[in-house]
Amino acid sequence: MAEFTSHQPGTFSWPELSTSDQKGGVAFYKSLFGWDVNEQPMGPTEVYSMFQLRGKPIGAAATQQAAEKQAGVPPHWNSYVTVTNADEAAKKAVGLGGKVLASPFDVMDAGRMAVLQDPTGAVFQIWQPIKHIGATILNEPGTLCWTELTTSDTKSAEKFYTQLFGWTAKHSEAAPMEYTEFSVAGTPTIGMMAKPPNMPAHIPSYWMPYFQVDNVDASTAKSTSLGGKVMVPPQDIPNAGRFAILNDPQGAMFAVFQRK
Repeated sequence: MAEFTSHQPGTFSWPELSTSDQKGGVAFYKSLFGWDVNEQPMGPTEVYSMFQLRGKPIGAAATQQAAEKQAGVPPHWNSYVTVTNADEAAKKAVGLGGKVLASPFDVMDAGRMAVLQDPTGAVFQIWQPIKHIGATILNEPGTLCWTELTTSDTKSAEKFYTQLFGWTAKHSEAAPMEYTEFSVAGTPTIGMMAKPPNMPAHIPSYWMPYFQVDNVDASTAKSTSLGGKVMVPPQDIPNAGRFAILNDPQGAMFAVFQRK
């Protein structure tokens, strides 16, 4: 069991579903991963659906903001990175060529956050924990185990993130395509790859979460039976495990991973 009471700065620590159908999305992931849900009131009409495993928070879901929908942003998973100081990290990101899409703000007494965009267009969140550290379980079945960037410019992205978060990069030569692993304090938990040539040009650079499962093929079949779609069918990663890339019924993309 991989339980946490804090996260090293630079760690992807909280996956958050932004969806067009919160009730439907929550039902899908509950069935797929066996998650429990703790509904937290958010204003007069909305709730924040906290996904739980063993009674501990491991992610969340919320209804997509109207401005995002109007801009044509599809349902997606947000990826939060732990930082020591959200204001300083946002300022540093701008100095490195990034953009601030939502300036740092307090989330009640849970923490302080901002929404940033890297120089290649990928959007991510930063999280300065106060009472909420993010996911308290990682790297076991049913939880976040990897977060991956697909980008239009791997060199620019590597320079930005290594300088912003202090990640260490390792380039893989053996893969059929170049792949970069980033480590936080010596532990690799982040990946990066170039946008495939056949990917439509209008699709921006993006971050995607991987959730660990016991059996990728079984989880893929279950996802399909629940209304999800298969984007990349189950396949092996040499010396690492097996993965598949899926879409939930609302269109949010995520991956499942089975360790070797």
